[in-house]
Amino acid sequence: MKYLVKFFVITFFLLVCTTSFAEQKIVMLDMTFVLNNSKAGKGAQDFLKKAISDNQKKFAETEKKLKNEEADLIGKKNNMTKEEYKKYSDALRAKVVEYQKERKEVFDKITKQRSDARKKLLDKVTPILENYANENNISLIINKKSLIVANPSTDITNIIVEKLNSELPSLSLK
Repeated sequence: MKYLVKFFVITFFLLVCTTSFAEQKIVMLDMTFVLNNSKAGKGAQDFLKKAISDNQKKFAETEKKLKNEEADLIGKKNNMTKEEYKKYSDALRAKVVEYQKERKEVFDKITKQRSDARKKLLDKVTPILENYANENNISLIINKKSLIVANPSTDITNIIVEKLNSELPSLSLK
C-alpha cells in the first residue's frame, strides 16, 4: 500500500512538472548582432575606428620622425664628443619614452570608450528584453552563441534591434 501511494504521488508530481515545463516559451537572441548592428552600436564602432585610424596615422608620423632623428644622431656620432652624443641620445630617449606614454594613454582612452559604449548599450538592451519577455510570456532568452541547434522562428534578434534603434538612436562618445 505504501508503494502504491508513493507511486501515485511521484506520478502526480511528474505530470505537474512536465505540464509546467511544456508551457514555457524559450527564444534565442544574437547579442553580438544586436550590439554591432543597432544604430547606436554602428555609430560607436565608426567613431572608435576613426579615432584609432587617426591616432595610428599621427603615431606613425611621430615614429618616423624619431627614427630619422636616431639615424641622424648615429650619422653624426663620429663628429661629436662623448658628452654631446650622450646628451643628444638621452634627449632622444626621453622623446621616445614620452611618445610611448602618449600612445599608451590614447589607446587606453579608446579602450575605455569602447567598454563604456558597450555598457551603455547593454544597460539599454536589458530593460527592452525584460519588457519583451513580459509582453510575450517568454520564460527564457538564450544567447544564440551558446546554442548548437534551434528553430529559426524562435530568433528575436531583429525585433530587439528595431526596438533598440527606436529607443537609443545614437551614443555620445567623447
